[in-house]
Amino acid sequence: MTVQGESADHQWVDDHAGPVVRPYAMTRGRARPVTGTFDLISLVTATRADVTPEVGLGPEHLAIVGLCQRIQSVAEIAAHLDLPVGTIRVLLGDLAARSLVQVREPQTTAGLPDNSIFEAVINGLRAL
Repeated sequence: MTVQGESADHQWVDDHAGPVVRPYAMTRGRARPVTGTFDLISLVTATRADVTPEVGLGPEHLAIVGLCQRIQSVAEIAAHLDLPVGTIRVLLGDLAARSLVQVREPQTTAGLPDNSIFEAVINGLRAL
């Protein structure tokens, strides 16, 4: 639906950003990555410095690889590219499946003290 007097093409152009591409168009309608889960604090590194456009890779994929020449978290990638985290996860799945990025998941909490120890420390500090 367009506003009267506004062309159909105009609604897909943002005055500041240029042409608008919906996130579901970038992921071809996919809501889940083909591989991986990608926590917000998962660390992503590109495995190659030079990636040429390939079939199935869009400009967003190439932007992620360029950005990840230095280690970035999933949240940082989403913020830098101004895209929803869900979209970033799908794109990262594509890149991980092609071995263009390496993803390090956050360490598990195994081996860390029980929360009751932290509560006891906090309560002890409050008692001072």
